[in-house]
Amino acid sequence: MSGRHDTAATLPWMREGTAHLLAVVEKRTDTELARPTALPGWTGAHVVGHVARNAEALIRLATWARTGVETPMYADAAQRATEIEHSAGLPPATLRSDLAETAERLDTALDALTPDQWRVQVRSALGRAIPAAEVPWMRIREVWLHAVDLGASVEDLPPGVVDLVLDDAGAALSAKDDCPGVVLTPTDRDRTWTLGAPDAADQAAAVHAPAADLAGWLTGRVPAPDRPALPRWL
Repeated sequence: MSGRHDTAATLPWMREGTAHLLAVVEKRTDTELARPTALPGWTGAHVVGHVARNAEALIRLATWARTGVETPMYADAAQRATEIEHSAGLPPATLRSDLAETAERLDTALDALTPDQWRVQVRSALGRAIPAAEVPWMRIREVWLHAVDLGASVEDLPPGVVDLVLDDAGAALSAKDDCPGVVLTPTDRDRTWTLGAPDAADQAAAVHAPAADLAGWLTGRVPAPDRPALPRWL
């Protein structure tokens, strides 16, 4: 299996990230959760509400894989936006317990999948066909990166998660027409990642930084005005 489909690795990272996010949220005061984040239009409460609703959406994919009955993550983008806005208005204590409870239900739903069910094809919110084994990776991105949006550091991400973020975000950015040619050379890795068209690699700009910093930059969490401008990751 590819790295993001290797549930022996991704499930522990997902659970570690969930515990990390819950700890971050627990340390935020009600006032801090009400403050704006770097995500346009979202307060900390929007971020927490989104992650709780994301757990429910991924439970629907686990249900799809287990039962064979098509169960999309969301009916449409409007449903997703409405659910997040409603969740952001919940009392902070309710929101914190909602985050923990939905994460636990997702863990239980994924833990129930058999080897054959992990291979069942489902669809992401963007309509991409994926095996159910990709669901833990989808959740990893949510819990670890949104923890950063709530004040945690990209340095908290496990090295294996950082490398997969560089793989994932790098491929997604490179597929966009306005992605510049960039060679990422992490100062703490023995490999490089290349963004942009493969035939432009010779003319690509080189960016040297720790791998976690580069992962944060690709996903919009680490500002770097001195580096090439990147398109939006997701």
